[in-house]
Amino acid sequence: MRSGDLDAYAELVDRHAPVALRTAVLLGAGADAEDVVQEALVKAYRSLGRYRDGAPFRPWLLRIVANEARNHHRSAVRRGAREQGVPLPPELLDPGEQVADRQRKEQLLAAVGRLPERLRAVVVCRYLLELDEAETATALGVPRGTVKSRLNRGLSRLREQLPTTEWEADRV
Repeated sequence: MRSGDLDAYAELVDRHAPVALRTAVLLGAGADAEDVVQEALVKAYRSLGRYRDGAPFRPWLLRIVANEARNHHRSAVRRGAREQGVPLPPELLDPGEQVADRQRKEQLLAAVGRLPERLRAVVVCRYLLELDEAETATALGVPRGTVKSRLNRGLSRLREQLPTTEWEADRV
């Protein structure tokens, strides 16, 4: 891939594009998620020389996607044109994690969306993208301890916002 083999890069893009798109949507890119991912993929290609041999590709790519989503969000706020309440398209959700109660899922996603950006990013990476702590730290460019503390604060805020049943309390 580093030697300029576009087919090798295309294979990596095909493999990681769905999770990159979910990442962009869940980190606030909304309707512009595809543009954010495309820009991130171009930047990743241009940055292949800085990619560390042996390092996992997915967290490295998702860090670029997260940075692009953050940049997009900041520029949208500056323009005053930030889109409000863009619902998460069902096809972007992991079908293996479908929640039986659609209304409850929408409430949860709305609550996650109301979290401050730093907390939301960690919760999204850990639970919606199913990254481990190390991958989350790499994707967000923060120390592993920061992932743990932000995750703890984010989950606490979610517990405050959402009524839980006994079954759900064990899962959160």
